[in-house]
Amino acid sequence: MIKKLSILIPAYNEGSTIHLILNRIKEAELINNIEKEIIIVNDCSTDDTEDVVKNYIADNPSMGIVLFNQRYNQGKGAAIHKAIDLATGEYLIVQDADLEYDPREYNVLLKPIIDGFADVVYGSRFMGGKPHRILFFWHSIGNKFLTHLSNMFTNINLTDMETCYKLIKSDIAKSLPLKEKRFGFEPEVTAKLSRVPKIRIYEVGISYYGRTFEEGKKIGWKDGFRAIYCIIKYNLWPNDRF
Repeated sequence: MIKKLSILIPAYNEGSTIHLILNRIKEAELINNIEKEIIIVNDCSTDDTEDVVKNYIADNPSMGIVLFNQRYNQGKGAAIHKAIDLATGEYLIVQDADLEYDPREYNVLLKPIIDGFADVVYGSRFMGGKPHRILFFWHSIGNKFLTHLSNMFTNINLTDMETCYKLIKSDIAKSLPLKEKRFGFEPEVTAKLSRVPKIRIYEVGISYYGRTFEEGKKIGWKDGFRAIYCIIKYNLWPNDRF
């Protein structure tokens, strides 16, 4: 039985949108009256992200939002690591601070968990009939290539390894020796989850409201090459020997 879902928000220079995503999380009603725990890790933003969050907390004290400020910028993965450490819910999910993913779909990911089928649920942008913003052809090709490459090593048949929405049993997430501090988090956590004995991984279709680089999207081609490196490293050398 799930009593609490920890929502982990890594934030870097998201002062213009983070209050909007918090509003959407606030409005999202979870099935079975599951409680929401919101943990924001501010990755030493250079804009007004910290002030915006503090003001939001002051205006919404009943939401019980936890804010942790990194002392220096370390990357999205490092922010997620810290948020995992702070999580107290039975399950956790990563929520980007932008508006690309819809918190109203938490229930879609929770259903296989509540029905007793899954320990981990991935939200796929490439399956189902949900709306998707049409953006970059090569970006989508890159995502599918990385997913296929990851699947070849893990022997699991995901359609979207790079998705932000990964709903994970908290004690499993806390047991993983995660290293990657930037966008290498996605292939690393997938590789390490795939090796957990008897783990049950499911996938559901979600919507996707992608941003352009002008609108604040941060991932680039260098992160794609890092992802390839991480897929090879964490699958062929699971003990992180180099």
